[in-house]
Amino acid sequence: MATRRWWLYLLPSLVLFAVVIVGPFLMNIAASFTKWSGVGTPRWVGLDNYARLLEDERFWASFQNNVALIVAMAVVPTVLGLVLAAVLFDLRGRSSVVLRALYYLPQVLPVAVAGVVWRWMLHPDYGAINELTGLDLNYLGDPDLALATVMAVMVWFQLGYPLVIFMAGLGRADPALKEAASIDGAGWWRRFWHITLPQLRPEIFVVLVTCTIAALKVFGPIFVLTRGGPSDATLVPSYFSYLNFFTKLDVGYGSAIATVLALVIVVVTALFLRAQERP
Repeated sequence: MATRRWWLYLLPSLVLFAVVIVGPFLMNIAASFTKWSGVGTPRWVGLDNYARLLEDERFWASFQNNVALIVAMAVVPTVLGLVLAAVLFDLRGRSSVVLRALYYLPQVLPVAVAGVVWRWMLHPDYGAINELTGLDLNYLGDPDLALATVMAVMVWFQLGYPLVIFMAGLGRADPALKEAASIDGAGWWRRFWHITLPQLRPEIFVVLVTCTIAALKVFGPIFVLTRGGPSDATLVPSYFSYLNFFTKLDVGYGSAIATVLALVIVVVTALFLRAQERP
């Protein structure tokens, strides 16, 4: 009889999920079909907000910037994390532990704190980067440099996560395969490419899907570093939705942006999961 009541243990989390996630998401979808300033009675406009999205150049530009951030937050950290994890795993010892902690440190820093520190370092007048390099660049204020600068900061911020995941994956890998390959004369790179990478395939998929989702919904670093500027050079969908919600008080349009972004995340996640199931 007790075994039939297993669902009672899930009930608190299901209720919390329904109240915090499902309820607001459905309300957001409903609001996306309205014209509403956040107060008063919403006015039903049907698909007008979505039709407006198709013609909004800022919306499409924000997704282009998002693709660049996927490269910075998912692709580059995954590649660098794989190489660094393999090197640190072979290094072992106290130095490996210290380096691992240093790489992971940005992950435990609050986004606001890390962003403010980077703004100080990148400031065109008194920033440490210009002082050390002897340059006179406005990294976050120049439309030609802002996106590349944010991408570099996000690589620094994101690198520790895949590194730790891959280090854990290497811990379960069979060391006999690498030893046998080494005896046969295989160099470090060949052992890494033919032995390490295939054994880390599950971890690679986990890192890619989680980092891609994080890049698609990135908000905090953009808010702290650039506020989507200059000239929309670093505008992303999540921040564009925020602008429409709280600056322009166009809740219906902001909800439409958020709904499309959520659907994109669901589709991307489904594609990753389907690719993972392939042999």
